Amino acid sequence: MARADGYTTFVSSGFGKKLATTLGLPQPVPLRRYVPGGPLVDGPVLVGGHADTPAVTALRAGLTAAGATLTEVVPDGARLGGVVVDLTAAETPADLESLRATLAPALKRLGRCARVVVVGRRPGTSGSVAQQAARRALEGVTRSVGKELRAGATANLVLVTEGSEGAALGTVLFLLSGRSAYVDGQVFRVGEGGAVDAPADAEHPLAGKVAVVTGAARGIGADIARTIARDGATVVCVDIPAAGASLADVANEVGGTALQVDVTATDAGARIAEHARTRHGGLDLVVHNAGITRDKLLANTDEDRWDSVLQVNLLSILRMNEALLAKDGLRDGGRMVLVSSIAGIAGNRGQSSYAASKAGVIGLVDGYAADRALRRRGITVNAVAPGFIETEMTAKIPFATREVGRRLNSLSQGGLPVDVAETIAYFAADAQAAVTGNVVRVCGQSLLGA
Repeated sequence: MARADGYTTFVSSGFGKKLATTLGLPQPVPLRRYVPGGPLVDGPVLVGGHADTPAVTALRAGLTAAGATLTEVVPDGARLGGVVVDLTAAETPADLESLRATLAPALKRLGRCARVVVVGRRPGTSGSVAQQAARRALEGVTRSVGKELRAGATANLVLVTEGSEGAALGTVLFLLSGRSAYVDGQVFRVGEGGAVDAPADAEHPLAGKVAVVTGAARGIGADIARTIARDGATVVCVDIPAAGASLADVANEVGGTALQVDVTATDAGARIAEHARTRHGGLDLVVHNAGITRDKLLANTDEDRWDSVLQVNLLSILRMNEALLAKDGLRDGGRMVLVSSIAGIAGNRGQSSYAASKAGVIGLVDGYAADRALRRRGITVNAVAPGFIETEMTAKIPFATREVGRRLNSLSQGGLPVDVAETIAYFAADAQAAVTGNVVRVCGQSLLGA
């Protein structure tokens, strides 16, 4: 079981639980996280929705093959492990009644850390006004449901294009599984693509892949390296020379190689690409994780402090990608995942430079995902935006501020570095060939920027 903070441990005890209930305090529970060999969900999965439910039809076989027990009625005497509601056939707001009719009784029967997944159509410029309203309404419903759920349960929305329902299988499986423990109230957009085959080895979906992770010597970067190595990838761990000892430790732990290079160096991208090519035969995944903070109120921020954050967090990615996205860099069908932050979405006092850099990262995702040359090569580009994650850095935050940061989300607790890593590993898999241009917050549905 993942470690819990002191407050979560207290309110899980008999006296603590009674006190929290009496005072109306948050009552977080230890989250269900992925364990290799464990079940997809803890309990049956209710499936339903509107009209002929084309998404459920396309996903049914894949869900069953992954170990889900599907039911079309809320079972008596058993707790549901998940709910998948298909609203892809909804044409008017009146059709949303099918969502209410399916979810309302199911929510009362959800088990601990259950999952709710709503599947709808991606709003576009065509179609009637009523149709667009119905499709957009799903976002409001799903986010609201996520804030109503208790006991570690989550709710997320998957939007698909017509004819691409089967391409959403990997996304739906991720959201049902323990891998998505700290992903809540998010919208996943799946583009054009047919049904995808399950990997030959479900527990090692990245087998045979070569990955690069920057900022891999510690913290979230080290967990990213561990997680994608667990999933089968060979990892090139990159960090600055000053972190050489810890970088070597992480590389040895995951069975990969270490590369000491400052990401702001003009030749950083070329050195990374050459290392991956000469040592491992190529490059399939790039995770741009390296980042720094130099927090100060903008009125007190000098040019050097401002420039250092922009250089490491944003401009270095642009420079490195000149080499990493070239023909002899990331292979066709490759994946690139960038690490943003909810600070780039909601802003944060004293973090103007950091927020600017992380919002810029989101802009990079928008630009690269729309690049026709990259799309022709089958390269996807996505980002994660972590919220309050339990790291050495957050452990140094003053107690009161730290506790507020932990509780200001629907799950009433901080996330773990592995939660960020699991979402990156999801984006990295071959099954997500139709998933690009997404920015997913790993924040437990933080109230900041909600």
